[in-house]
Amino acid sequence: MGTYFRNIWEGVWTVLVGMKITFMHMFTPAVTIQYPDVRLKLPERARNRLYVNMDDCIGCDQCSMACPVDCITIETLKSTPDVDLGLTSVGTKKRLYVTRFDIDIAKCCYCGLCVPPCPTECIKMTDVYEFSEFERTNLIYKFSTMASADIDGAKTKLAAYEKEQAEKKAAAPKPVAPAATPAARVPAGAKPVGVPAGAKPVGVPAAKPATQPEPSPNDPPTNSDNKA
Repeated sequence: MGTYFRNIWEGVWTVLVGMKITFMHMFTPAVTIQYPDVRLKLPERARNRLYVNMDDCIGCDQCSMACPVDCITIETLKSTPDVDLGLTSVGTKKRLYVTRFDIDIAKCCYCGLCVPPCPTECIKMTDVYEFSEFERTNLIYKFSTMASADIDGAKTKLAAYEKEQAEKKAAAPKPVAPAATPAARVPAGAKPVGVPAGAKPVGVPAAKPATQPEPSPNDPPTNSDNKA
């Protein structure tokens, strides 16, 4: 009889243990939202899709070098001195055309390492997390605002400027090195200058031989004493 009631109690107890989580959440308000009509509010510093403000980009390539997965590709072109590319929002002068600034968001690991090195703070991580695509190529974001015609024109102008500078450098007179002074000639039959005959060489005086001390009566006999 005791076994019968014990089995009933164990059966009820195991059900209560299994339903513990259910009972805990049964009276808790629901947190389900109707996505996509309703979206969760993400933290201010959420790390999701990258954004680049090309008006502030100076083409320094610091973000690309900091990226651990090489998802950022940057190509730049020098501007000629007569072209003013303006200033960034922090006052940095722009000296390069940024002809290409691509981010392969499919390779991005959202580490945020590309953001701190930027001197003009033009690249940042946003809270945008909805960017699914059917084609992988659509996940390559192109941020450069230069058209192909503008890039070709800038390349042509730079090539002409470099050619002009090379021609000026080639046409500039080269500095003439001063003529070397010829060495004085020794007349034929002249005697070589040397030490005059009979001159004594100057040197260190020879050291005098050291004199042996007088033997003491208490000193042991030497070989010379035995021969004597």
